[in-house]
Amino acid sequence: MNGRRVLVTVTAGAVLYGGAAAAPAAADGGRRQVTVWVDDMGQRPGGLLQVTVDGLGRLNARQKVIASSPAFAGPARLTEYSTGIAGDHSLLARAAVAMSARPGRYPVRIALDGRTVAKSTVQVVPARRPEFSVSRTPGSPQRPGAQLGVSYDDLYPGETGRTFTVRSAAFDKPVTLTHDPDGPDWNNPRLVDAVPMVSRRAKDGVYTVTLHAPSGHVLARKRITVRASRPGDRDYRGDARGPFFFGRSGSAEEAKNRYRTQPGGTFNVLWKDKFPDAGEETALTATSPAFQRPVRLERDDSKAADGDDPRYYAPARIRPDLAPGSYPVTVVSHHGRVKKTSQVVVTGTGTDTGTGSTTGPGTGSTTGTKSTTGTPGTTGKKKTAAPDKPDKDDSGHPAVLAGAGAGAVATAGAGFVLWRRRTAR
Repeated sequence: MNGRRVLVTVTAGAVLYGGAAAAPAAADGGRRQVTVWVDDMGQRPGGLLQVTVDGLGRLNARQKVIASSPAFAGPARLTEYSTGIAGDHSLLARAAVAMSARPGRYPVRIALDGRTVAKSTVQVVPARRPEFSVSRTPGSPQRPGAQLGVSYDDLYPGETGRTFTVRSAAFDKPVTLTHDPDGPDWNNPRLVDAVPMVSRRAKDGVYTVTLHAPSGHVLARKRITVRASRPGDRDYRGDARGPFFFGRSGSAEEAKNRYRTQPGGTFNVLWKDKFPDAGEETALTATSPAFQRPVRLERDDSKAADGDDPRYYAPARIRPDLAPGSYPVTVVSHHGRVKKTSQVVVTGTGTDTGTGSTTGPGTGSTTGTKSTTGTPGTTGKKKTAAPDKPDKDDSGHPAVLAGAGAGAVATAGAGFVLWRRRTAR
């Protein structure tokens, strides 16, 4: 039940209402005690509130229990709902406050077949102008891959429309805001929200988030700052290691950062990271000019509860026509700021058995300083979301931060946004 409850008890002796006694109005000839609760934290015009009545017992299908008030848009019929307690026949209704209701306290009357059985009051507070909110940690930028809460509250006389959209170059696509009638803000039928993710490819910069009406015109704008975390930031916790290798019949615990195989051979690529950046767990990829195709690394769920760092691995296949030699295997993480490379040595000809052999220390890895380009088996560069010029506000495009957008290659860590948990009214 949301809000503060106002409790009024009706007995055979008196109706306790506002501290004054009134005529008896008990149900069942005074033999029952009827109680009523009304959510009373103060509701705006157009909002919903919950009315609960206990003590009337089981009613037949022809009997009606109605909650009415000068503040309501109309009478609300209460219906029985299950509380899970044997013999409990509580009645419930959600009443709408009239959009024309003025601020103040109003009486609430509960009637059984037209006869008053309980009373209470409800507080109506002033209407509030429409509000567009983009949640962010005060004083902190948003991180690529982190979720960002956006909402629009237009519980205000005269506001209409049901389909609202937010757009920004910081998002991969437009986001539709929706209302959850069963959520914690059920009492505000004009509140719509969504939790979009900041694009993992978003460059550092200031971005405009625009709210669009059903007609498409812009209702409101907010600005957000996007910047990937770096060493020295409060939320930097990155600790990436790898890539390591182990054979198909081997164990991840035996993985090394140098591996020997043959053309056509298959083995596993392993990556460890104590604190991956938000949103990157499904995008870790190992590339090499020796691979038939890039390898998408997947989370090893078996390591979820044994205290070891999160790890990711997947099988890689060497090109069958590859010439002998040493080839780099590279994994890029933390949105491009952590790049590590290890070596695979290809010997002989033909397809090996997949067992392979590992050499070199099992704890180290080589930090790459150059990227491999123009070689078979590597992925093409993806287009990144980039901050736009300041005069592109209407389309949700941002202004570039001074000194940002170049994208330094450095170690970094996971940043995250805490999306506010709205307190139910």
